[in-house]
Amino acid sequence: MFTSLSNLISVMQDAGAKRFYAKRLAPNDNSKNQVYLGGGFDALNIIPHGDIETDFSEKAGAVRRRDKASVEFYWIDSQGTWRAPNAQLILYPKYPEVRMSGFLQNAANAPKGLMVSRAEGRVMFFGVSPEGRVYGYVDAHDSDVVAELDAQGEFPAEGVFSNITRLANTESRNPREILLETLRSVHGKGWISGQRLHSDGIVRPYSAQNGGGYTLEAELGIIPNGIAEPDFMGWEIKQYSVRDFVNFRAKSPVTLMTPEPTSGVYVDNFALFMNDFGYDDTKGRLGRRNFGGIYKYGSEAHARTSVRMLVEGYDPVTGKIEDMGGRILLVAPDDRIAAGWEFKNLLNHWNRKHAKAAYLPSLSSGTPRQYRYADRVQLGQGTDFFRFMRLISQGGVYLDPAVKVENGKQKKRNQFRVRHADLPGLYESLETIVLTP
Repeated sequence: MFTSLSNLISVMQDAGAKRFYAKRLAPNDNSKNQVYLGGGFDALNIIPHGDIETDFSEKAGAVRRRDKASVEFYWIDSQGTWRAPNAQLILYPKYPEVRMSGFLQNAANAPKGLMVSRAEGRVMFFGVSPEGRVYGYVDAHDSDVVAELDAQGEFPAEGVFSNITRLANTESRNPREILLETLRSVHGKGWISGQRLHSDGIVRPYSAQNGGGYTLEAELGIIPNGIAEPDFMGWEIKQYSVRDFVNFRAKSPVTLMTPEPTSGVYVDNFALFMNDFGYDDTKGRLGRRNFGGIYKYGSEAHARTSVRMLVEGYDPVTGKIEDMGGRILLVAPDDRIAAGWEFKNLLNHWNRKHAKAAYLPSLSSGTPRQYRYADRVQLGQGTDFFRFMRLISQGGVYLDPAVKVENGKQKKRNQFRVRHADLPGLYESLETIVLTP
């Protein structure tokens, strides 16, 4: 047991935790009923987890589907850390909500008494490391640790959690402040020559038209790697080109993510996919075959490719996922699935990369290219996969693939995009911050 909250956080820090949360437990938050982590799937942005998996069981003649994700969870006390090897998150998409279970099974020195209890006022503390480890501690309502928490006043709420990271004193400024200061510095540089930071740590000139993002990433010290993790201190960074710094009207849609299909002819036989659904280059370039176009839910089949977008496992009326085994599909007139994206894979990508996102306007000019970044940024917070699917069902988020085979060489890029004006639908809050000195 710990005698103070500050001591608990200090020990969690020593174990590698950088983010800290507290959740007040209701009577039903126990090992029998699992620990409720909130409605929607917001908790997946806070608690690191493995890939979402599905198992099936039969009860009373009915097959029950359970969607779950493992958590590298450790109970922590003054004597050390103790792995709870069966800890996992359980997803209930029809409610929707997330719960945590398995935290006592085969877990040495786990606080069984408190986690079996239905006592009021218990508080569970979480420490999260950048590597994805989660440390847990629970204490009673009349403990010194809970008393110290109560004495601190209000903390920022993130779903059912209180974010108590400011108590750690690991950094005098929070990541948001550091991000804004860094973007303020980038704006202050004025025009910046196109560049790209490579994996060897060297910044080299870059002159292609898509250099605005690479140039900003280089200024932030971000090496492009395609990994589905946030770019900068927990924030996904996205620049978008505008015509001027007066109206800030975006020139093109925002690319949200570029996941590859997980099923369909595309996966089973890519050459057949390009033969059956691709088309010869419209500009007459020899040896090139493309698969492109805009695909929205509810739209007619594309004239060149003959496929249209369908969604299975999601109810656009209720806004609920009826089946986590559902998919976003491109379907041919003969009902063949040309390509499919499973919800659970899209969800993994979305939650890990888009929990917090910064959208920065930019201008470009000249040859070789130069870029200038605005004195304001939009910060989006509070998203989950339900918001993404809602915009899919409304046609706000759509698929805009840029797939080609040219002289035998494949280039695959499957883009889920959104008009800048529709961004507010993806976030609980989307605020514009002016980067004043």
